[in-house]
Amino acid sequence: MKRRALLLGTVLAGATLLGALIPAPGPTGTAAAAQLAKVTFIQEWPVADGFWIPWVVGKDKGFYAEEGIDLDIVAPPTVADTMKFLGTGRANVAFTTVMDVIFAKEQGAPVEAIGRYGKENNWGIISAQGKPYTVAELKGKTIGIYNDAWSKAQLALMLKSAGLALTDVNMVTAADDTVPLLLQKRVDAITGITNAEGTEMTTMGKQTPEFLAAIKHGVPNTPILMFAGNQAWLKANPQLAKAFMRATEKSIRYAVEHPDEGVAAFGKAYSKAYDADFIRQQWADTVPLLAPVDGKSLQMDLAVWRELLTAVQAQGIVKSPLPAEQYFTNQYLP
Repeated sequence: MKRRALLLGTVLAGATLLGALIPAPGPTGTAAAAQLAKVTFIQEWPVADGFWIPWVVGKDKGFYAEEGIDLDIVAPPTVADTMKFLGTGRANVAFTTVMDVIFAKEQGAPVEAIGRYGKENNWGIISAQGKPYTVAELKGKTIGIYNDAWSKAQLALMLKSAGLALTDVNMVTAADDTVPLLLQKRVDAITGITNAEGTEMTTMGKQTPEFLAAIKHGVPNTPILMFAGNQAWLKANPQLAKAFMRATEKSIRYAVEHPDEGVAAFGKAYSKAYDADFIRQQWADTVPLLAPVDGKSLQMDLAVWRELLTAVQAQGIVKSPLPAEQYFTNQYLP
């Protein structure tokens, strides 16, 4: 399975159109649908991946229907379209990235983060099993990286913690997947996250990769993935937004506590886009980032947002960030 940088705000302008929206799983029926409020939930990627398991199994179990929601899980035509759908109101809520929220707000889009997915930034440097590196040891090494601004900024912050700069390493850019570069020994290490590139190293590379966590070396501990809402829709439908987040929290909890059932529901829903080994391992790698699921699991932190915005401004990614409070809200959380 081809993987990618999750922070896609400045890349993939020439992304290939991957086709029609992926149909969502779950019960259908005119009578049942008429009693429920439709909520259109746009995803971060055109092809279904294991990150979606909670709402896939949650819809299958009826958690959204119990909250009065007919959840329409759709995939964007291209990775560049998620925030376009949300900002223009073609979607009510989105599964997206923190940087896509920031870039959308910079362009004046009426979007707002409404919950986090995962409790920490799990991005870092990945190397082959048995070949760990310290940050200082990266000097002179060749690193596979994606061509998005935040990946480069995070790498720059990591290197700075050891008195190094981007010019002290040799970067090889991958369009959509850094893992083959490492497996083919074309680079010494790659950038990525534990539950995407790390997962692929386990499933494709048949090894346990070494991981150098960015958050231990000067990078803000901001969860990469999150939920966002169209601000006009949120204002007009506050109780429905809260119902969506309640069902989503319940779905995440259930998927974490019943991983095999979650993977099975995903396989049933997306059999044509289903790499069983990868999805099973990806969910196993994702669960530690979500568990334990409690009342604070989806809650976002003002100090963390401020730290992130300070970092992206210092790196020249966003020239004049808005006040942190304008990017997110916790008011729709359970």
